[in-house]
Amino acid sequence: MVTARAAATFEPVGRSAAAARGFVRDALLGWGLTEVVDDAVVLTSELVTNAVVHAGTAADVCCLREDDAVRIEVTDRHPERGIPSFANVPAATSDHFADPDGEGGRGLLMCSALASRWGVEYSAGRKTVWFRLDLPEHTPGTRYALPSLPGGELPGTDGQVRVAVVQLDEHGLVRSWNDDAEALFRHSAAETLGRPWSEYAQWPQNPGLGLTDTLRLARWEGGYAVRGTDGTTTDVYGLHIRMRDSHGTPTVLCLLVRGQDRAVLRSPATAADTPAALEPLDLLTGPVTPDDLSGLLQRIVERARDLLDGDAAYLLLTSEDETEFEVRASTGLAPAGRRLGRLPVDGGVGRFDSARLPAVHEDLAVRPHQPALLTDTGMRSLITVPLKVEGRLTGTLGVAAATPGRYDNEDALRLQFGADRIALALESARLAELERLRRGSLSFLVEASDLLAGTLEHEQTLALMAQMAVPTLASWCAVYTTGDTGTGTAGTELAFLLHEDEDRIDPLRALLDKTPPPEADRGPGARPWHAPGDTARSLGLADSPDLAGLPGETVVLPLSARNRVIGLLVLGGGGTGRFRQEILELAEDLSRRAALALDNSRLYSERTATSQAFQRALLPPELPKIPGVEVEVFYQAAGEGNEVGGDFYDLFPIREGTYGFAIGDVCGTGPEAASVTGLARHSLRLLAREGLSAPQVLSRLNAAILDEGTRARFLTLLYGELTPREDGSTALSLVCAGHPLPLRLRTDGQVDQAASPQPLLGVMDELDLTAEELILAPGEVLLCVTDGVTERREGRRMLGDDGLAEVLTGCTGLTAGAVAARVHRAVERFAPEPPSDDMAILTLRIPTQRRP
Repeated sequence: MVTARAAATFEPVGRSAAAARGFVRDALLGWGLTEVVDDAVVLTSELVTNAVVHAGTAADVCCLREDDAVRIEVTDRHPERGIPSFANVPAATSDHFADPDGEGGRGLLMCSALASRWGVEYSAGRKTVWFRLDLPEHTPGTRYALPSLPGGELPGTDGQVRVAVVQLDEHGLVRSWNDDAEALFRHSAAETLGRPWSEYAQWPQNPGLGLTDTLRLARWEGGYAVRGTDGTTTDVYGLHIRMRDSHGTPTVLCLLVRGQDRAVLRSPATAADTPAALEPLDLLTGPVTPDDLSGLLQRIVERARDLLDGDAAYLLLTSEDETEFEVRASTGLAPAGRRLGRLPVDGGVGRFDSARLPAVHEDLAVRPHQPALLTDTGMRSLITVPLKVEGRLTGTLGVAAATPGRYDNEDALRLQFGADRIALALESARLAELERLRRGSLSFLVEASDLLAGTLEHEQTLALMAQMAVPTLASWCAVYTTGDTGTGTAGTELAFLLHEDEDRIDPLRALLDKTPPPEADRGPGARPWHAPGDTARSLGLADSPDLAGLPGETVVLPLSARNRVIGLLVLGGGGTGRFRQEILELAEDLSRRAALALDNSRLYSERTATSQAFQRALLPPELPKIPGVEVEVFYQAAGEGNEVGGDFYDLFPIREGTYGFAIGDVCGTGPEAASVTGLARHSLRLLAREGLSAPQVLSRLNAAILDEGTRARFLTLLYGELTPREDGSTALSLVCAGHPLPLRLRTDGQVDQAASPQPLLGVMDELDLTAEELILAPGEVLLCVTDGVTERREGRRMLGDDGLAEVLTGCTGLTAGAVAARVHRAVERFAPEPPSDDMAILTLRIPTQRRP
């Protein structure tokens, strides 16, 4: 049965996968289903990526909450797709099987690994992939049990026991009030509903959580008073449970009894009515929440300290390889940074006799070595007991006191019995935490890969690497890049630095600048780097307020790609804590992905720089200044990273007093067209200076283009020669070979064509070309453009020759530069999309006053 539904549609764009992940995560967290969030996010990411990237269609994502599971459906509009080859069927034998090593079937393979059930459904023009994730079962059975007691020791009551049930909304207003509440507090439901609970609850004034803060807790129990109608108060013992209603809105359920009837609600974990000698220490308080292991461990150590009247307590859990203890919870110990310290399980200073047996230390002062955890704490007595599951050591629990001789064997046995009762629950919670970390790590790496794949900019890639590491993995992160050698420290330099506290970036950078960079070791995995701390101590900066807690534990991971070390990823922790092994493994996975992205961005930057250097060589040098003629050129090549395309221009001296100019368009765009551009431009200069006429120059160029064979491309070209005259006018000789005709702007605003169309170049062997003579008077303008200007489109509209002429009509009296700028602005504004074709504008204007 479906109890909740959430749906969204994602367009076929690159960021849709990330948006879908966020949508699924928010939906499941809103339903309180944290235990399946990571699996659902990973599977949704893969399926949406398949839809928007491989199928190229929009993706519909639908989340369905059922009684015991979550079902997620991803639908695209591409009804045909290869399925993964699970059996030994070669992918090449059928188009209906996807390559298991490729990306196309990876989403279905992951469904088969993570989902309890999954499938593919087809309909006309649509395909839906769905998967089902079962929710964890809540096992019925005994939760708490106390030994049987004689009748005289049972809790008593003086009459009928009434249990008031009061339900509050998220704002603390009363939404439900039962009959027992009316009988106990003498307020009717009609007068309490909708009123703030704070009007009736008389909260104790002792230090601690107030009523508002208490109502936000997941579970609370304790005593306070409730005001009656006559102003009197009734002492009550209450149990508050925070939950979500059917709409997902937080609500608080308050169960209340009279103070003398507290045994009805009081949990065994908080009951003090049972004599301690009758049963082991009960170290669990409240429910076991596997998704909050740290909070559970902290409650256990505080409970153990209080039950044994100690001053400090700690709890250690073994690492995955069971060779080290990790300090996971402590109370009464300083500094707090030792919470993430590690201690050896067997042998060496820092372990307390045998970690596998309970032990009582009556006076730590007589020990030859002070236990590392208790150094400078003043603790004298200590009990340690092991946590074991099926004979395997999983941790140790210790309680310490400031006075010697505080504990005896009976205390150790009671603590050991209590530890035995919680060991299995703690191990289950720890394994669940490890599984969540692994799946959370997979989700993190999916997000990181998505971000790194989204850019080829070198500097942005460096910044992304650090931003993904801080604060998820470390307090600060530095990225070093290496030189060409890839070994040693030669050429290694700090490229990017980030700290979770921006005010500490500059002091940390100053320290790293004074520290020799780490060795570019090719070995895998993280290795410690002590140089920053050594540098701080040698310079007397270790106690500097700016470096308080810095650099902390520091590790270095190589950034290796294509069999060479191209950089180093440095991670630093805060204070004296150490990195957990799970964090280091995740950082190693991140470094491998980041290294490949960094190398790709480096190769892209080098390729772009090389391409641009060659392209700039195809551009004409600085244009000559022509006496009596204003010249302005605007040029824009299509395509990212292209400075030269198929459109080109040139202006050059031919002989004393005569100049050649050209504007042309090679078929196509990009580097292939640019190669013909270079041939045409250099050939024009060479042929024009040989004394050939304009038609002869173009005929020879036509032959040169045809000689290129299969590499030849046809070319439209406007070529002209101009000679300024003594009277201030300029004589022009023009040949327009298949090119958009030049436009002449007269002083009265009239626009007309300045040449006639003739055959284009690169198609026919023999051309019959003629030169057309033209005189430009002072104040007149000659506008020459390529078809990237005239063929500018918006839908079915096109600027065209008439539109260009209309723009030019409004340019009367403007300089050549102003005319070119106005034409370019008109082209840009004609359509909202950026131009998709190369564009060149060449403007010649005869000033009204000849320049001296």
